[in-house]
Amino acid sequence: MELTVTTFSAALFLPFVLPICLWVMWSDLNSMKIPNKAILALAGVFVVVGLVAVPLWPDYPMRLAALGLMLLVGIIVNAAGVMGAGDAKFIAAAAPFVAPGDIVFLLFVFSANLLAAFATHRIAKHTSLRALAPHWESWERGKKFPMGFALGATLVFYLIAGLAFGA
Repeated sequence: MELTVTTFSAALFLPFVLPICLWVMWSDLNSMKIPNKAILALAGVFVVVGLVAVPLWPDYPMRLAALGLMLLVGIIVNAAGVMGAGDAKFIAAAAPFVAPGDIVFLLFVFSANLLAAFATHRIAKHTSLRALAPHWESWERGKKFPMGFALGATLVFYLIAGLAFGA
């Protein structure tokens, strides 16, 4: 298996993306909110590091356009009540990091991450592990799930896979 993301770009992005994704995951678990500062930081990493990490033409502007397109789709999906605004904004900010040829791979990774994150959250919620973070709002939200937990892990896993299997 070879991904179209380059090991070079994955290596440049990962040190910046990892702490932001951990922040997003923790924040969504803790408060069921993804901070706008985290979204802006993630987008900012692509805008700055992307100048070196991806070819300036045609990749860089095309990936910035993906951010705009995914933001538009996210606004529509959020307005329909399908997902939270923070989740939609995170997806938009994460979109430029994904090489277009890797979208199918990313969807498989997201599907697996979503199942794993959901199961982990629900199991922890009903065991003594909950005592490690007793005040997290995500424990109390009934059927709602902190999607930032799965989304952040997906972007990190994708970039790690890019280090191992990138072009």
